[in-house]
Parts: sequence; structure tokens; C-alpha cells
Amino acid sequence: MMKTASSTHTLTLVLVCLMLAPPVPAQRATQTPAASTQTPATAQTPASAQAPVTPQTSPLQSGASDSDDGDVVRITSNLVQVDAVVTDKKGQQVTDLTADDFELLEDGRPQKITNFSYVSTVVPPPSPVVASAPATPRDKNAPLPPPVRLRPEQVRRTVALVVDDLGTSFESVAYVRHALKDFVNEQLQPNDLVAVVRTSAGMGALQQFTSDRRQLQAAVESVKWYSMGRGGISTFAPLGSEGMQPSGGQMPGGLPSFGGFGGRDKERSVADDLDEFREEVFTVGTLGALNFIIKGLKELPGRKSIVLFSDGFRMFDTDGQSDRVLQAMRRLTDLANRASVIIYTIDPRGLVYTGLTAADNTANMTPGQVQGALQDRSSLLFETQGGLDILAQQTGGLAIRNNNDISGGLRRVLDDQKGYYLIGYRPEASTFDPIRGRGKFHQITPKVKRPGLKVRTRGGFYGFTEDETAQPIAKRTRNQQLYAALSSPFASGGVPLRLTSLFRSQDEKNSYVDSMMHIDARSFTFTEEADGWHTAEVDLVALTFGDSGVPVDEVNRTASLRLRGETYQKILKDGLIYSMRVPVKKPGAYQLRVAVRDATSERVGAASQFIEVPNLKKDRLALSGITMMGSDTMAARLAEAQRSVGGKASTADTTKEGQVNEPDPLGSPAVRRFRRGASVDYLYNIYNPKLDRATRTPQLQTQLRLFREGQQVFAGQMAPFDVTDQTDKKRLLHWARLRLGTNLPPGEYALQVIVTDMLASEKRRTVTQWVDFEIMK
Repeated sequence: MMKTASSTHTLTLVLVCLMLAPPVPAQRATQTPAASTQTPATAQTPASAQAPVTPQTSPLQSGASDSDDGDVVRITSNLVQVDAVVTDKKGQQVTDLTADDFELLEDGRPQKITNFSYVSTVVPPPSPVVASAPATPRDKNAPLPPPVRLRPEQVRRTVALVVDDLGTSFESVAYVRHALKDFVNEQLQPNDLVAVVRTSAGMGALQQFTSDRRQLQAAVESVKWYSMGRGGISTFAPLGSEGMQPSGGQMPGGLPSFGGFGGRDKERSVADDLDEFREEVFTVGTLGALNFIIKGLKELPGRKSIVLFSDGFRMFDTDGQSDRVLQAMRRLTDLANRASVIIYTIDPRGLVYTGLTAADNTANMTPGQVQGALQDRSSLLFETQGGLDILAQQTGGLAIRNNNDISGGLRRVLDDQKGYYLIGYRPEASTFDPIRGRGKFHQITPKVKRPGLKVRTRGGFYGFTEDETAQPIAKRTRNQQLYAALSSPFASGGVPLRLTSLFRSQDEKNSYVDSMMHIDARSFTFTEEADGWHTAEVDLVALTFGDSGVPVDEVNRTASLRLRGETYQKILKDGLIYSMRVPVKKPGAYQLRVAVRDATSERVGAASQFIEVPNLKKDRLALSGITMMGSDTMAARLAEAQRSVGGKASTADTTKEGQVNEPDPLGSPAVRRFRRGASVDYLYNIYNPKLDRATRTPQLQTQLRLFREGQQVFAGQMAPFDVTDQTDKKRLLHWARLRLGTNLPPGEYALQVIVTDMLASEKRRTVTQWVDFEIMK
């Protein structure tokens, strides 16, 4: 049995061994799922039964390498190791150098190179597979395949595309959004782990690292101008605009200055100071957002990168002082270097014209004032680009500026990440001797002896070892541990946890997300008690984020597990499944994040899932999430439904607490692990199909596709959807049975359904949905 702390929260938390019952139409006794049986393995040609070739995952190295544990930058008393990129006159990487071709200096003093290797991040192309049919060009309008869940060793590039909407003009944001669309649609590689982040937003549903092209497309669409930031409509405010004087302060990005309203010079000076303070605050906000991202990236092994799109920022104010920005920059670059993060900057303003334009009004200005205003524009451009230059230079990146091809600049950045050299040396004892209690900054200067080559690396480091810079490990509270796991952009595996979230809707006004967590109970610490009882305390926190980063729902509770006998053994063997329902009031992108903690050992596991909730009020074709389970599990569900009142069971009913025995726990909707040859049921709802004016029935076609690790292994034929016995023609149920072929190789699979409405417009005609599952031996 399980006891939970009392809670008035709208979410319902239940310890069960299966998912919620199927939607209402699926529980009609007249429905026959076996009638739609498909056997993809037997429909395959012989070549398609072969296991797809997985790309090589080990990085190519040359020379001696001591980087087996995945560290790139090391700063210890015994080893200082940095990464470096060498290019020729054309900007192409040079990869055939040896340690003898380098000279390494620390503060101008030569150092003996003790560690050296070259790491390539280029994934070799897979071996050719015999095609079962002639290859056909891919239709650009065809549905995208399901994303592949990358394992850590498969990731080749980890890139955070950061849009500094706190400091980017309206004009620049449009150029950035266009470049990001080009990247997602054309440049994204299968082994890329990418996030699109806005500096003004928190950790929203769209700001997570993913390889899902559709999630990234949604994130790009959310990039908009932030009107409260330091970026204005255009690069420069027009001369003579209301509220401005040519001699008054001017915010970067073209925002009107608070100064220059006329009156005494003292008043103008105060207003100028307010402008500079406001600019400084937003600049520190930008650097703080980068700091948060780097802390998340630090958890990943290998070399990571940030690409910052920004109109720039000034390091110093008009008096040549800006200690707040300078200190924030120093902390950021040192953190980035120790976390093996390289920062690239792209100025979306491109090649900026600083002269007079048609928007400038110089009627009340003397020629000297006009010339001074234009010089101020040039100075402002130079100063704001200087901040971007320093940020890239100190972390080993590139600063792309004065270039109108933003997409080309992004391609150059990605090409720069094809590989890098690791160069290490043993530092002198004086390197880490503090001066007046503060670590000295040590400059690292690599040189290449081969003529015509250019080497680029990080600017240096402060004289503190990694152990000294590490935060002291203090005893963290229950909530601190749970929320730290939730705030991380990456999953935590202290408690093995699998999350499945499915969108559903009862009507156009009542949508919700059903979520299931499968937890490995062996990670819990059970205490033996009298009479064979075993008890454990489990903490759970679940947060639902919208695309703005603001939590829209939360549950936080502690559960007490008390088990014995066969029940205890079964829980250890099969694990636990928690089910919760999250009402969704508005359509849009959401992310559910869940953290589970064993109270005794303090082990924490976390998982998250992206959910896109369609707007059903627009009467557009949409699909629910796909429920997938073994046929035995479905039969048990049907039997339970028929025992309910009138032989029906509604998912609108409040989920009841209880424990249910599964005939095959691994085949439940929360786990979805099946053996070869197994029969599997899958079902989903179709919302808002167009109805024929004469017959008042829809004309739909459906198709099934199977993918193994990103490669298609089966594609069924498009088939008409039979609406016989469907009571609600605007909310249909598709229910079918799939027999997994005995010759399908074990591995991670994805089932994708494609629904086409023949009565809808071509743009709104096709929708897709997918669910992942595993085939065991």
C-alpha cells in the first residue's frame, strides 16, 4: 500500500501499473482492433530487415592523448590543458600538426608540451546499405521523421544558439530569426544537440537542448523583439526624433535617450547617467543569462559552444569605467573556459551605414552638430562590437561582424567546430600562488612554427585550480536537491526514470496532458520492518513550463511506500508507475519536468518531455498523443471498462488511487518494451476533420511508418479511414494492432502515424504524431 501526504493540488498522483484507460470510443464493445492488423516485418524486402548501420561514435585522435575521461580544458596544479584551432589563409582547419609544430607560452615564458592530441568531431558517413527500392528525392512537404533520442556518446556538437533579445533591435531580430530557420531546416545534423535560448526568458519549454527539429522550429518562432530591452527599432535612433537632442545620451540599438529634453546641462547629465545605468543593467543581464547556460553545459562532457546573436554591448561607459560589466565579463569567461565552453558572437546588424538617412531630421542642427552626431554613431558601433570581440577572443571563439550574411556566418561557426587540438603542460608552482589573496590572470599564447597558419585558443585563466574554484559541497535540503535537478537542462540518472506525456482533449475547451513516470524501484532504499514489511520515503516534484519559462502548474509531495511479499518483489522487478493529469488552459508549447528523490540515500532522478498542445478552437486537423501497449494489456483494460457502469469508462473521470496487476508490465504504455513477434495495440484520437457537405462524414487517409534509430524500416500504404460506428465525426478514434516481426533487430524504435484530410486545404491537410518504444531480444 502507499500513503501520500495530503494535497489540494489539481494534479492527481497515483501508484499504478498501467496508463489511464483508453479514450471513450475505444471502450465500445463493437470496436475490433484486430481488424486493422499490420505486419511490417513480413511486408519488408530482405534488405529492410537488416539492422541500420549506426554511425561511428568514437572521436578520431592522433598523437598522445590523456583525455580519456572526456575533459577538454583542465586547470590543475599538475596539468593545464587547453583546446586550440589552427587554420590556414583561407580559414580552413589544419589537422595534421604534431606537438613539435607548436610552441606554448604562459605569460611569455615557454612551456614544455606534455599532452597533445587532435580530436575530430566529424561523424564518418555510415556504410552503404543495399536499397530495397530505387531512391526517390525527398519531398520537402513530406512529414518529418521522428527525432532520434541521442545517447551521450553519440552527441558530436552541443550548441546553444542564444538570442540576446535584451540587446537586439527589432530590425536585427528579424534577420536572426531567418538565419535560425535556415540552420534548423538545412544545417542541423543528426548528431547535433541544440538549444535556442532567449536572454530575456527563463528555462521555458522551448529553451531546452534537443535534436528534435520540430521543437527547434517552434523555438525559433518564439524569438521576438523584446520591447523593454536596450535594443530599439533600428540600429540607431533617427537624429532629431522626439525627445532627443544631438548632444544627449543615446542608447545602443536606437532607443530614445532619457536625456536631451532641453533645459540645464545638469539635468541632462543626470538623464545621461540614468541611460548608462540602464544599459549597464541590461548588459549584466545578458552576461548573467550566458552564465546560467554555461553552468548547465558544464555537466556535459567534451567541448561545447555558445553562439550569441547580439547587437553588442559596451564594456565601459563614457567615463571609461564600468566595473560591474567588467567583473561580470571576467567571471563569465573564466567559467566558460573551465567548463570547456567556447563562445562565438554574431553581430546581426551586418555592415552598418553610419551616415545620414531619410529618417534623420537635421533641420535644427548646425553642420558641426550633425558631424558630431555621426561620429557618435561610429563610436557607438565600434564600442558595442568591442564587447562581442572580447567575449569571443577570451574563450577561443570567433566574432562575426560587418557581414550581412548571417546564415553564412553561422555556417562558418559550425565549420569551425570540426575538430580541435588538445595541448597540455605542467605549470610552475608559482602559477597558483595567490597575490594578496587573489589569483593572478595567466595569459596563454600558442604559436605554430609552420608558416602561413593561424592558431586560436582561450585567452588564459586565473591562478586557481579547479578544486579551489569548486563551490564547497554544503548539505542541501530536500527542495534544493529536487529543484536543482529540475533546473538542469539535462536529465539526471540517480534514480532511473522514464517519462511519457500524451496530449488529450475531451472537447475544444478541455485539454489536458496525461503523464506517466516509470521508476526503477531498485534505486529506493527500503527499510525492513516487522512481519516482512518494507518501507521507503519518496519525494516527487513535477513542474509544467510554458514557452515563456513561467511554471503553469506544480505538484510537490512525499509518498510513503509500504510493501511486502509478492507485491514487494513485483515492484522491485517491474518498477513503479506514477500517473498524473495536467489540465491545459491555453494551447502552445509546454514542457513537463519531473524529479524523484529517495529520501534515505538522497539519490535524485529527473526527466522532461516537450508537449505541443494544438488550438482546437481553430477547427484545424490535430492528433492526440499515441497510446501504445501490449495486446494483453489492452485486453485487461477492455475488461475493466466493461465492468464499469454501462460498460463504459471515461478518461474524464478522476483518476483513482490504487495498484493494478499487469499481465505484462513491460508492455504497459509507460514502459513500451516488447519482444520480437509480440502483438501491440496503438490508438489515438483525430480531432477536427473536415466533413463532406453532402454525407457529413470525413474523408481521411492514414499511414504507419516505423523507424529504428532514425532510419525508416517500414512504411505502410496510405489507407482510407473507416468512420463506421464512430459516434462523433469531429472526434474520431483510430485503433489498430501491430505484430512486430520476428526478424526485427533489437533496439530503439519509433512508430509514426500520418493522417491526411482530403477535404482540407493543402497547407492544413497532413498531421503526424509518434511514440517511441523498444524491441528486446
